[in-house]
Amino acid sequence: MKPVSGKTRYLENQADDFIIYEASFNVPASFGPVGAVRVESDHKHDMFIRDIKVFRDGDESSAVLFHCNSWIVNKKNDPTGDKRTFFPLKSYLPSQTPKGLERLRQSELEAIRGDNDRRTRVKTDRIYDYDVYNDLGNPDNDPDTKRPVLGGKERPYPRRCRTGRKLSAADPHSETRAEKAEDIYVPRDEAFSESKEQAFYTKLTLSGLHGLIQRTRASGQVKTSFPSLAAIDALFEEGFGNQPGDGDGSLASRAFSVFKEELLHLFKAELPGLKDEIDKLLKFETPEVHDKDKLAWFRDEEFARETLAGMNPMSIQLVTELPIVSQLDEETYGPRESGITKQLIEQQINGVMTADEAVKNKKLFMLDYHDIFLPYVHKVREVEDTTLYGSRTLFFLTEHGTLKPIAIELRRPKSPTGKLPWSHVFTPASDGSVTGSWLWQLAKTHVLAHDTGYHQLINHWLRTHCCVEPYIIAANRQLSQMHPIYRLLHPHFRYTMEINALARGMLISTNGIIESTFSPKKYCMELSSAVYDKFWRVDMEALPNDLIRRGMAVQGKDGKLELAIKDYPYARQRRPAAADIIGDKELQDWWTEVRTRGHEDKKDEPWWPKLDSHESLVQVLATIMWITSGHHAAVNFGQYPFGGYFPNRPTIARQNIPKEMGRQGMRKLVEKPEEVLMETFPSQFQSLLVLMILDLLSSHSPDEEYLGTHVEPAWTAEGNIRSAFEKFQRRMREIMEKIDDWNEDPKRKNRHGAGVVPYTLLRPCDGDPSDEKSVMEMGIPNSISI
Repeated sequence: MKPVSGKTRYLENQADDFIIYEASFNVPASFGPVGAVRVESDHKHDMFIRDIKVFRDGDESSAVLFHCNSWIVNKKNDPTGDKRTFFPLKSYLPSQTPKGLERLRQSELEAIRGDNDRRTRVKTDRIYDYDVYNDLGNPDNDPDTKRPVLGGKERPYPRRCRTGRKLSAADPHSETRAEKAEDIYVPRDEAFSESKEQAFYTKLTLSGLHGLIQRTRASGQVKTSFPSLAAIDALFEEGFGNQPGDGDGSLASRAFSVFKEELLHLFKAELPGLKDEIDKLLKFETPEVHDKDKLAWFRDEEFARETLAGMNPMSIQLVTELPIVSQLDEETYGPRESGITKQLIEQQINGVMTADEAVKNKKLFMLDYHDIFLPYVHKVREVEDTTLYGSRTLFFLTEHGTLKPIAIELRRPKSPTGKLPWSHVFTPASDGSVTGSWLWQLAKTHVLAHDTGYHQLINHWLRTHCCVEPYIIAANRQLSQMHPIYRLLHPHFRYTMEINALARGMLISTNGIIESTFSPKKYCMELSSAVYDKFWRVDMEALPNDLIRRGMAVQGKDGKLELAIKDYPYARQRRPAAADIIGDKELQDWWTEVRTRGHEDKKDEPWWPKLDSHESLVQVLATIMWITSGHHAAVNFGQYPFGGYFPNRPTIARQNIPKEMGRQGMRKLVEKPEEVLMETFPSQFQSLLVLMILDLLSSHSPDEEYLGTHVEPAWTAEGNIRSAFEKFQRRMREIMEKIDDWNEDPKRKNRHGAGVVPYTLLRPCDGDPSDEKSVMEMGIPNSISI
């Protein structure tokens, strides 16, 4: 049947700022069911189409709904020169596609791929393609900003979306930089909604931060330390009354003033009332961990608890054998065997059992940042105002089900110039001296800087943002909008590509916020590539496989999971996933492209799941949905509550521990211990940047969609899917109630106690998510968000 066409006319303006247009069509009686709508626009502005309804003779009960949520550009500005095609809510596998839609289904996928379109992408494009990470530096303006290409045999990495910008004149392997982060191309429908953009001023804030970075660097004040712990507390303690910017002449005051000026100068013409919004943005609420207990950051109990129930609960692992041994080359990096000996372990656990018994009984756990960081130690130490070690931190599981830190090993490898390696094992002041207590605290500071950097670069950026982008690109290129798997995954992909583009522009770029404030400085992205190369496996990304890999759980023959630590809040939030779908060509092409193009550097690994059964498809989909929802919620939304008070989660350590510096370093520690701690912590400049960015990253979007509360229209169109969602919704409510019970159970000491922040990072949302609640209570979003 030939298509019928008509022109739209204005009907009415809705209260929610949507305008309704209508069109009339003369449809022959022989015209079958409506299978697709094709749209082109003569409007001078881009138009966002939310829904299209098609019904006969004013009978809305017969309506066929097209849930579009897509931008349409003026046909004169559309480089493809083609109409947009939208399909109704009914899903079809390729083999089930009605004959009249087969050509449209294929042509729409071909338009999105743009395989023969090699021009530079423009804002109106909706083309998805792949490229390596070669746009993080700006060698045309400054040769020192050149960074290695990530992606390829030398430095494996996932692929990002191709922008088509020309190559740098100074470095033919690098792509030229966009002038602003918000100018980096993402396909049109991946951009933020207007409500999200306006509510959080995300792009504006990042642009303002860029100005703050440049102007504060130019002032030469980036190294200034806080004078005391009291000065840090003053940022928060007066209930917003003692915020920087009061004209006290401090670096903090000047930095905040610069930040405000930048934003007002750049955007005052576009956004009336911006000053009030900026003032509100810069009033930092006391981070929850510090609000509940101002001494929590100093306590060993909290240090240990946060490895299980903090913002990075994904690095702790079981010790399975002694001695602890490095896998690095001994000739290059020094002795492989750890200085944490069996004798030391037994001393620290007061001889309650032998070290071998502790291993056998699953009592020893470790944060292991030794082999990962050690190759970068000397490189990082060449960067001014920072340092680095390889580290191991050992914990003992007490009879109360809580972890007790018993040893920290810091190690510097042999230098290229022949300087001998250095290492030392610190314990919780076993000699009973005040000096020993300060050294232990400083050792924890270095470990926390390692843990915070690993959290941001690996468990947050790499695993939940970077590795997800290939899934999104491949899904749009290979899965039709009508495919049930596309509709299942699409809500979990929302905003990810836009966020990733902004990250390339401001966060992970050369001299960006991550390089400026986190260990290991200019080598952050290289380290991210090294971890991807050695450790990333798609089959180990979701629970329970990740827990099993780290020795934190064992799966019995009956399929039940036994946790090594019973009260491990992150592990206890696991939920099952299910699907009922069959493999097909589009699906196979999607998964093949994920492997061979999106994760091209790992395409030949034997562990890639094959989509050849119901079970393997469920595994793949559950992994992707877990990473983009629960995993991301666990590592993202706790950043400000736990890391906003940076002594609790320092992002960088700026000077060597006094023990390595010898007599002079130890003399200063004895005379001015607090000053040594302040000089080890991030500087005022770094702390303020981190404070601003964590406040932004930890915020929930006003149009956030939460698991168990949001249902896609396409799901309600199918009765069996609607029933499955209702069952899932009931299960989420049960989980929420169970978590609340656990958080109030005094026996669960890793989530309950005086001054303890309860573990609610993975708590399903209760009621209306638009209500004002703390970040920690907002639940699990469907997708990655800031």
